[in-house]
Order: sequence, then C-alpha cells, then structure tokens
Amino acid sequence: MDLSAALPTFVVTLREGFEAALVVGIVLACLKKVGQTQLNSWVYQGIGGGIVASVMLGFLLAGILQGVDSYQSIYTPVIKQILASLFGLIAVGMLSWMLIWMTQQGKSLKSEVEGEVKAALTEKIGAGKGVFLLVFIAVLREGFETILFIITKFQAGLIIPSLGAITGLITAAILGFFLFKLGVKINIRLFFKVMGIFLLLIVGGLVLSVLKHMDSAVLLLSQIDSSFASWCIIPGNSCLLGSLIWDGSQILPDKQFPGVILKALFGYRQTLYLGQIIVYLLFLGIIGNLYWQSLSDSSKEKPNINKSLEKVN
Repeated sequence: MDLSAALPTFVVTLREGFEAALVVGIVLACLKKVGQTQLNSWVYQGIGGGIVASVMLGFLLAGILQGVDSYQSIYTPVIKQILASLFGLIAVGMLSWMLIWMTQQGKSLKSEVEGEVKAALTEKIGAGKGVFLLVFIAVLREGFETILFIITKFQAGLIIPSLGAITGLITAAILGFFLFKLGVKINIRLFFKVMGIFLLLIVGGLVLSVLKHMDSAVLLLSQIDSSFASWCIIPGNSCLLGSLIWDGSQILPDKQFPGVILKALFGYRQTLYLGQIIVYLLFLGIIGNLYWQSLSDSSKEKPNINKSLEKVN
C-alpha cells in the first residue's frame, strides 16, 4: 500500500484543522470569560455540523467523479482531465489565499473572534444560533479546502488521501486540546510558519499537476477529434507545455523512494516541461513573496498569542 498520498493531505488538514481549533478554542474561552458556558453545546454542534457538511460535500464531489467514470463516452477521459484541472485550480486559489490571509490576520484572530462572539451574545434570543453559525462556518471553510485538495488526488484513489486527512484532523484536535485545556505552551507563530512553507510547496506541486491535466485534456481531445489538433502548440508528447526539460525516470523516478516522497510533499515529477517550470517558478515567486511579506508584517508587532489566550482561560 502506497501511503505517500496521505502525506500532503495530512499536512494540509493539520494546518487547516489547527486553524479551526484556534477559532473553537477562542470561542469556548470567551464564553467562559463572560459566564455563558451554557452555550458550549452550540459550539460542539457547530463543530459537528461543519464536519458533517464537509463530509457530505466530499461525497457529492466524489459522486460526480464516479458518475463521470461510469459514463460511457469517448470524451470521458477528456472530461476527467478537465474536472481534475478545475478542482485543482480552485484548490490552488483557495489554499493560496488562506495561506496569505491567515498569516496577515493571525495577529488579530483572537480579537475578531471575540468580537463576533460578543455580537452574537447581544442577540438574546439567537445567541446560541449565532455562536453555532460562527463555529460552523469556521469548520466548514477549513473542511471545504481540505475536501477540494483530497479530490485533486482522486486518480490515486480517495481512501489513502482521506486517511491522511483524518490523521491530520485528529492531530490538530489533540494540539488544540493541549493548548486550551492543558495549557501546554505551543509556539503558534512557528507552527504556522513551518506549516505555511510546507503548504506553499505542496500547492506549488499542485500547480504542476493542474498544468499536466490541462495538457492531457487538450492532447486527448486532439486525438479524438482532429479539428482540435491546432490546439496542440508543440507537437509530440506535450500540447501546451513546450519542450521536455527534465526526465528523471531513470535517475529519480516518482514512483520509488525517495522520488515518491518528493512527489507527495512537493509535487516532484520525473518528467517536467518548460511550461511547468516557468509557471511553477512564477507561482513560488508571486505567492511566496506575498507570504514572506505577510510574515514580515506580522512579525513587526510581535504578538504573544499564548499570553493572549491565557487571559481568557
């Protein structure tokens, strides 16, 4: 059994899950501070509701993919490649945005969540529902990003990536428990910085996959219908990606160790084309620069999140 497919989903879910755990922990701490612990049940219902909604969404997307697989048509392989490209693009966009947004907003996360909780408590009748909605949206948001990332791995099967996601979620919950219930000191800034670097490289690898799926879709389409042959800009094995720059099939194959680990975590491919390398470097240059800039901006204030959390515990 190839467990390498579980590594990237573990990293993604660990980071996104811990982010959701921070929101949940701050909400619970805030309710305790203002003496409204009777609303804790709404927090737990929000967690459960967000998880259930995420799982249902995953089943829906997986059902769409299975429906495409069972559809008998010469265009079925093309549709699968297009769907893989579409899901991949959405995942790249959402994960990149959340990577930068969380880094920029992390320093004010506690105050923002507390503000939303207090706003919900001012609604005497719907306070519980307001707290539920706050937690539900936080969990669903992180769950949706993870589900999208898992779906992009559907060609390798969904079971192994899902196991990685479940393991990451459990680890995130344990870290949250240690932080809020046991008072264990966790360097949250360092955690998100390290996980952010991993996530940046993982999403960069996803960019390579999206480009390959796009190229495969055009190539298959040109083979099925000659009228699309003009879409193949470069003749040969690639339609859109240009010349083959790297062929490591004999030196560092991506189906054997250590290539399989590099592929799982960083998107390594034993064959890389010019177009892939150019877009990959552009992605790392643009998104990476924005990420490092957001890290630099947030470090200027040097907030101690652990001390801030202690005040509400």
